[in-house]
Amino acid sequence: MERTRAEVDATLQTAKLDAAELLPAAHCLRFGPAATGDVCLLELEPALCAQLRAGRSLVIRGDKDEQAVLCSEDKTYDLKVADTSNMLLFIPGCKIPEQLKMEETHCNIIHTEIFGFTNNYWELRRCRPKLKKLKKLLMENTYEGPDSEKEKDSSHLKYTTEDLLDQIQASEEEIMTQLRVLNACEIGGYWRILEFDYEMKLLNHITQLVDSESWSFSKVPLNTCLQELGPLEPEEMIEHCLKCYGKKYTEEGEVYFELSADKICRATAQMLLQNAVKFNLAEFHEVWQQSVPEGMTTRPDQLKGLALVDRQSRPEIIFLLKAEDLPEGDQERFNSLFSLREKWTEEDIAPYIHFLKFWLALLFSFCMSTDVAGRVCVSSLPFCCV
Repeated sequence: MERTRAEVDATLQTAKLDAAELLPAAHCLRFGPAATGDVCLLELEPALCAQLRAGRSLVIRGDKDEQAVLCSEDKTYDLKVADTSNMLLFIPGCKIPEQLKMEETHCNIIHTEIFGFTNNYWELRRCRPKLKKLKKLLMENTYEGPDSEKEKDSSHLKYTTEDLLDQIQASEEEIMTQLRVLNACEIGGYWRILEFDYEMKLLNHITQLVDSESWSFSKVPLNTCLQELGPLEPEEMIEHCLKCYGKKYTEEGEVYFELSADKICRATAQMLLQNAVKFNLAEFHEVWQQSVPEGMTTRPDQLKGLALVDRQSRPEIIFLLKAEDLPEGDQERFNSLFSLREKWTEEDIAPYIHFLKFWLALLFSFCMSTDVAGRVCVSSLPFCCV
C-alpha cells in the first residue's frame, strides 16, 4: 500500500524531525517485484564517465588465476571490492534534493520503487599495466630470420594484436608502447620479438655499411641501406632495425635515420655480458669500448637498468641484471633485489625501482645509513620492518 501524507508526518514526528526544515516532497520507497541483490556498482572517476558518455568502452581483463583489472584506451585500474556498512539502493529515476529544488516542486509524496540493492561496490585504483606477461608470450617464439622460419612448424605460438589484447592486463595504448620498448615488429600479421643475436647481426650489417661508406651516424640514408643490405636480409628487417636504434626524419624528400650511440653502446654491452656470468669491470670497459663502432664512446650511465657492478669484490666485477626481468610486483621486486645484496646505494637501486615513486621516497627517507666507507646505503632490514 502507498503511504499517505499523514503517515509521513507521523513518521517525522516519531523521529523528532521538523518538517519545516525539510523539502516538502517526500520519497516513499518500496522494493519492486523484480528487486534483486545481484547488482554490481562501479565507482568511476569523472574522466572515465566522460569516456563512456562519448561512446568509448571499458574492458575488464584477466585470466582465472589473475586479479581482474579494468582498462580504458590508455590506462589500467585495479578492481577492488569496497564494503560499506550502509545498504546501497539502486533507484532508477530517483531525484536528489538539488533536482527537487530546481524543479520547485510542491508535490507532497513521490512513490519510488527500488530496483536493486547491495552492500559493496567496485572501486578503481590506477595501477601499472601488467606487461611482464607480454614479453613472456613473445619470447616463446622469437624471430631468428627467414631461414630459421622455414625450418619451424606451424605449431609455434604466434600472437596478433587481438590475441595480446585478450591476454595482457593493460590498455591498448600501454601494450602498443611496450611492444615498441621490446623492439617487437609485426611479421605476417603476428607480433614477434627478434632473437637478440639476429638483431645484433642486423645492427652489425648497418654499422659496417655506415663505416664503409663513411656516413655520419646522424644521417644514414634508408634507400641506400635497403639497396646494399637487401641481398643479405629482408628489407623490412633492415628498416625495423634502423627504427629500433635510430630516429627517422626526412630531408629534401629523402628518408634518413639518426642512429643513437647510447642505444648501440647499450646493446653491445648486453651482447658482451649475456655470454659471461661475471666480467672483470676494468676488462669489460676496455672490451666494450673496442666493440662499439668507431666514433662512439661508452659510458657507465648507458648501463642503467641493464647491468650491476659489485664494488665489494676484488677485482670489481660487473654482471647482467635487466630491470625488465625482475618481478613485476612491488614487494616481489624488492625481495629479489635484496636477495642479491643486503645494502644498496641509491645510484645502484634507482634504475630498478624508478617507477615506484612512493617506495623510492620511503626508502630514502627512513632506511638510509652510511657504511664505513662513507657511502649512503639502503639496508634490507629496515625496509622489511616498514
